[in-house]
Amino acid sequence: MPSPNRVLRLLLIGLLASLLQACNTDLYTNLSERDANAMVAVLLRGGIPAERKAQDNGQLKVVVDESRFAEAMTLLDNAGLPQQSFSNMGEVFKGNGLVSSPVQERAQMIYALSEELSHSVSQIDGIVAARVHVVLPDNDLLKRVISPSSASVLVRYDPGTDINTLIPKIKTLVANGISGLSYDGVSVTAIKAAVAISNNPAQPRLARFMGLWLLEDNLPQARLMLGALLLIAFGAVGVLARQQWVRRQSQALYVLKEGE
Repeated sequence: MPSPNRVLRLLLIGLLASLLQACNTDLYTNLSERDANAMVAVLLRGGIPAERKAQDNGQLKVVVDESRFAEAMTLLDNAGLPQQSFSNMGEVFKGNGLVSSPVQERAQMIYALSEELSHSVSQIDGIVAARVHVVLPDNDLLKRVISPSSASVLVRYDPGTDINTLIPKIKTLVANGISGLSYDGVSVTAIKAAVAISNNPAQPRLARFMGLWLLEDNLPQARLMLGALLLIAFGAVGVLARQQWVRRQSQALYVLKEGE
């Protein structure tokens, strides 16, 4: 006959197992703390349970329930997360050998400029993602006609953003970042993101209760249900304990009668 404590433990384990909704599928790995926090925040605002977990290498990963994987990927993609990773000047030229060809140095410079400017444009509020393509003509000083520099900017922006007010600022930023590039030499192509990433108070708010992600409005009902289940569990344990006590008393009386 199992002891009452063991029965209680088994009942509680079963209760927790029935409530537990584990986030068991890796959505993204090797994330910084900033990226992981931003992704979890967007997913929770969108009504998708998500958690960040530490990896052995010190970085973080975001995990979601397997049944919500596709939905979570779509939501993060529309929000432009995880954020683009850009190389800076130091990283681009870090691997150079002692001698670099002029062609190699030129290609690296154009790439580094593109990465730096893309990063700067992507930091503007309302811009979800950005890419800057820089064209620096290889002009010969002996030529009379010199081709001007140019740049093409592709941005994806939040539907709640007035992109018309940002385009002049983007063009000025890029033009000032490249020597010899004029304002008119910068073209901007703006694409509206499919879903707004701005905070929407009408979106559901999630809270975690006993391992289960619930809407905040459903927390009172969940607490009542848990209380009722615990009462049933303790009641069952009490009945088992009573039966065990009665059985022991009967055995004790039987032993006494046998000893007389």
